[in-house]
Order: sequence, then C-alpha cells, then structure tokens
Amino acid sequence: MSSFDRYIRFFADLAMDDVPLVGGKNASLGEMYRELVPKGVRIPNGFALTAEAYRDVIRAADAEPRLHALLDGLDKSDVAELARRAAAAREIVYAAPWPPGLREAVLDAHARLVDEYGKDLTVAVRSSATAEDLPTASFAGQHDTYLNVGGGEMLIDACRRCMASLFTDRAISYRIDKGFDHFKVALSVGVMKMVRADLAASGVMFTLDTETGFRDVVFITGAYGLGENVVQGTVDPDEFYVFKPTCRAGYRAVLRRRLGEKQVKMIYARGRTREATRNVPTPRAERERFCIGDDEVLTLADYAITIEDHYSAGAGQPRPMDIEWAKDGLDGRLYIVQARPETVASQRRGDVLYRYTVKDHGPLLVSGRAVGRGAASGRARIIRSP
Repeated sequence: MSSFDRYIRFFADLAMDDVPLVGGKNASLGEMYRELVPKGVRIPNGFALTAEAYRDVIRAADAEPRLHALLDGLDKSDVAELARRAAAAREIVYAAPWPPGLREAVLDAHARLVDEYGKDLTVAVRSSATAEDLPTASFAGQHDTYLNVGGGEMLIDACRRCMASLFTDRAISYRIDKGFDHFKVALSVGVMKMVRADLAASGVMFTLDTETGFRDVVFITGAYGLGENVVQGTVDPDEFYVFKPTCRAGYRAVLRRRLGEKQVKMIYARGRTREATRNVPTPRAERERFCIGDDEVLTLADYAITIEDHYSAGAGQPRPMDIEWAKDGLDGRLYIVQARPETVASQRRGDVLYRYTVKDHGPLLVSGRAVGRGAASGRARIIRSP
C-alpha cells in the first residue's frame, strides 16, 4: 500500500462505517458528500488524514511510554497538574517527527484540492477523533480547529497542532468523564475547502428545539462572519424556527425569528496558523438586520430535514442532528460544513419534567439569554490574566 493510500482519504471515498479510520466528524462529512450532494445539499470537498497517520506518528517517535507516564493516574480535579501534564503531552505529539511518506501524501492531496478550486484556495483544518460525534458523546469543542489555512507549510503545521490537540485539558477531562481510554482513541485530521463566510454569515442549526427537546422544529442560529463565534457561544446570534411537518408538506414558512446582538464577527487575518482569523466589531447597520433572509432560512431547513432523514434511516430510529452551516460571500450559496448527532436535548426523557425555582435574589450583576432551564450557585472568580 502506498503512503497516500495509507494516510489519505477524500470525502468521496468515505462513509459512516469509516469512523475507526477517520473519526466521527470526517466519516460524517464523507457520508454526506457521497449521499447528500446528489440530493442537493451543498458540501465543500476535502480529504482526511487517517487515524493510521496519527498512530504512525506516535510509533515513529516512541511517544506512548512518555504519554503513559504523564496521563496514567492523573487526578483531573487538580486543575494545575492537569494543565501541566496536558501541555507536556501536546508538545510530545506536536514535536514528533512524521513517518516517511506522510508529509508528501498531505501535500499531494492538498495539490489536488488546489487543482479543483484554484491557487487562492484556503482550507479549514479540523480534528476528528475516533471516539467523536457518537450518539451519546459528541466530543464537540474538545479538539482544535484552524481556519483560513493557506499553502502547504501552513497546512502541515495545522495538522501537527490538530494531532496534538487530542491532549487538550478539556479533551483529557472529557475522556475521563465518559470512560474512554486515552490510548484507544486516535485522531484523524479533516481538510476542507474554506467557505468564505467571513464575507457573509454562518451558524449552527438543530433538528429539534434545544431548550424543550420538541422534535418538530428546525432551530437555526446565525451571525456574520466565520462560524466559530456561534459554535463557541461568544456572540448572541439571530434565531429562526421552521416547523418540520408543514415544511415537509410543501408549506414552507419561518415560524419565529429573533434578532441577535451579533456584537463581533470573525474575519480573515494575515498571520501564522493560530493567527489566521480575528474578531472585529460588527457594524451597527449589520447588527440591526438579520444575517440571512427567509428564503435562506428555508433552504437551510430543507438541508437539515434531508440530513436528519438520512441519518435516522441509517440508525433505524429518529436521530436529531446538530449541523454547522456557512454562507459563501463570493458565490452567495449556503453550505453544510459539519453534522453530528445532537447529544443533549435528545437524551432527555419525555415523561420527566424538571423545574427549578430560585428562592433568594440578590442585586442583578449581569444578564443574558439562557441556554437551558437549570439553576446553579457557587463562587464567581475574576480572572485578570490569560
């Protein structure tokens, strides 16, 4: 087997049963690219570095004994020690020499994307763990993503950083909580053509209401610029609801819409791998209007229903989905850039209702939009430095 065949898979060659090979995120992208692009869902092309690439990097550097020494017996409640050991683990992986043929395979695959999209191509580089995007454990946000990656050398650096991000503090803690063995999880890297949402808008949508768990709506959120601000919850986005039964019947209408503050937007910047994007204030005129129109909302709802139907058929049961979308400011089209099973609201029992009441109230210090119906108390700490 050639190095290219061992280490690279284009989306058109992947399906959902390839999770052990390329992780949940990349397997899902391949599944959608193969099965849903013919049905009208737009998905940018790309490729995955296989989990074997990560494993060969670890083997070539004889890194596993050093990683065991750092992670075996780790007490994650000791936050300072967790941070120290995680940083050391990431440095081991990032600095590890790549096995023969891996670098050349990545550059060859990148050159094929350049042939397809042109010399000005930039890509999104995303981590995809082999224990990721499962129906009960998504690992969302646990590993690193790099946007606006241009050129071969910047791509190689981003791939190294993604591999190392298997050992972020939050990923280590999450695996411990979910009972995953650190050394039975490998990391694949996804490389996808960037959608120029920095010139338009992007967001996240769910095929259920995330607050109540009601499954007959598509809930769409969006803001100007690249989607990381919406994914990470750092902006107050616009919100839209579409009723699925009438949409399926051909009576398409936006049920409800809410204008978000959209305080900042993420755009391209000139810099190294970790400096390729930046946040800027959103102009007031943009903040005072919705980031997409009703026709676009309904197109996204159609995409969401098509995606949910496909994954539900494959699972043999209803499968609510968590989907990332982006609008390209150059061609004006809407694209799907990620889809995974929704793992929070869909796990609630329909015959149990929890209601929380806060009995004692102090002075209001800050307010915002709730993302759930829970209540908690504790000590607030002010962090004055990174």
